[in-house]
Amino acid sequence: MSAAVILAAVLGGGFLLIARRIFSRRKALRSLSYPASLMRGKTVIVTGANCGIGKATAAELLKLQARVIMACRDRQRAEEAAQDIKNQAGANQGEVVIKHLDLASLQSVRSFCEEVIREEPRIDVLINNAGLYQCPYSRTEEGYEMQLGVNHLGHFLLTNLLLDLLKQSAPSRIVMVSSKLYNQSKLANLLFTRELAHRLDGTGVTVNALTPGIVRTRLGRHINIPLLIKPLFLLVSWLFFKSPLEGAQTPLYLACSPEVEGVSGKCFTNCEEEQLLSKATDDNTAKRLWDLSENMVGLRR
Repeated sequence: MSAAVILAAVLGGGFLLIARRIFSRRKALRSLSYPASLMRGKTVIVTGANCGIGKATAAELLKLQARVIMACRDRQRAEEAAQDIKNQAGANQGEVVIKHLDLASLQSVRSFCEEVIREEPRIDVLINNAGLYQCPYSRTEEGYEMQLGVNHLGHFLLTNLLLDLLKQSAPSRIVMVSSKLYNQSKLANLLFTRELAHRLDGTGVTVNALTPGIVRTRLGRHINIPLLIKPLFLLVSWLFFKSPLEGAQTPLYLACSPEVEGVSGKCFTNCEEEQLLSKATDDNTAKRLWDLSENMVGLRR
């Protein structure tokens, strides 16, 4: 086969992929259309809201006139992100509040919750978005493996400490951003969601998980990609990975769509319920994880 034929095949395939990418992106953006004042008067906490899916979710909620609490570890980056999303939101926007939260420190989680309970009369939605992936091995302030500590234990304590306020604000929602990768901490997110839904039955507080798919964010910044491969990786990511805004559509859907009012204990992808593997739906494992997590974060009396 001649070089010209090969080149034509590559270029033609590339054109089709780009066309498919553009089409799917437009379809995704259309699905984000909600009434402009849908979240007026509602307060939403978004962890890890200074970048990626969290930032995109916060930006869309701000456009819907929500009071958005950006719960972030790096205050400077949070302030830069807040200014950016306010500039994008237009004239009729909600309110942005920045509060410090380091999920790798259970003391920081407790301090954050004390501040929220003291200053906020209600919490309508809690979006547990922040996460780590394949970071170099390290430990949290309390000595737990970093990914488990941030992705699961920090959010476990955060959610439990805010439950009373969420119940007082009912109907309210909890949204857990998980992953199909099913590593230890992300599987824990799904099991936590399942057990929490059982415990919240009848309270007016719902909890659902989601898997956003592969999104172009800083989550994979710790993955070592050889220098020669990076240009190809960037091309592939542009062609196949979702943008942060596309990745934010399911968290946004679970946070504010009337279609999921009263729905709880489920997992969604692309704004539709998905079926999970059996290891993510085992009630006995979910209960054991809950008991263990309570001990690890100091909630068990």
